[in-house]
Amino acid sequence: MAGHHGPGPTGRAVAAVVLAVSVAAGGGDAPTRAGDGCALGRGALTVDDLPAGSSVLDCAAVGRLVTHEGAGVTVPEPGTKVTVDALSVDGSRHGFTVEVAADGRISYGRADAGSEEHTHAAAPAAAARPACADSAYAVGEHKEYGTYDWWLGDGPLPGDLSPAAARRAFESAIGTIIGTRNDCGYGDAVGARAKYHTLTHREANVDSRAHCTRRDGVSVWDAGDLSGGVVATTCSWSRPVAGGRDWLKEADVRFNTGDYTFTDNPTDRCANAYDIRSVATHEAGHVFGLGHVGSGHEGQTMFTNSFACSTAARTLGRGDVLGLRRIY
Repeated sequence: MAGHHGPGPTGRAVAAVVLAVSVAAGGGDAPTRAGDGCALGRGALTVDDLPAGSSVLDCAAVGRLVTHEGAGVTVPEPGTKVTVDALSVDGSRHGFTVEVAADGRISYGRADAGSEEHTHAAAPAAAARPACADSAYAVGEHKEYGTYDWWLGDGPLPGDLSPAAARRAFESAIGTIIGTRNDCGYGDAVGARAKYHTLTHREANVDSRAHCTRRDGVSVWDAGDLSGGVVATTCSWSRPVAGGRDWLKEADVRFNTGDYTFTDNPTDRCANAYDIRSVATHEAGHVFGLGHVGSGHEGQTMFTNSFACSTAARTLGRGDVLGLRRIY
């Protein structure tokens, strides 16, 4: 990505939590140890087909789709991690991460599985806390060390916005994250920048099932059809950094205009339309390394599902700010 500078020390890296995947009946070694080779069937793979510890090189699995609990990503090249985060209507979908080490070994994790979540212990777990009284946050494993360069897809956009209006909406959302805009009295700003380039005929590397396809090196925000129940999806690709968080290399965002309606100006007559800037701010949070928080934290921008006609997520809550401070 243009404008990047070399990463510096970033503090303690968040440990990845690898999914426990059975290899075979009886718990034997994965049949893909160096030199063993393997045979994979056609079509989408599961984490059982390609167990953790398998060599994607021996298995010729780079570029193959691997799925887990409805989420899916295309296996990246060695030395790369890819994460999919879906903003769903009911919060039922979780982020999924696939990492391929430099030697080709694959591992799996939840997008926020190694994250930290801080909450007010005095409040009941299921009670929604006011945005500025809730310190809950979840962080993933990547960050933007320099400039997030992004492009706007040249197809139809959410809310039938013009390219100029969509650019303004998305720039505002990204600006909320990197400027940590909030009503809680917190200052600071993210130690990263963002730069819009232009319209592009390229598309976000997200398919109609909200799976991450193969990256093309261009971070695109666009709209299209996704799985029912998914309002928007972010796919992020990163590379490891010694002693720090992974270095973001690309992040694509797609809004689901096949199943849902969006508006940039919800009114009192709004019905079942999602606020573009609220959704965009949530997705920008994923771009810059934030994960989802769950039940009881509905006041946070990074709450795991979305609310129609609400503009609340345009502004960060206390936990959102603390999460960004943790990363940056």
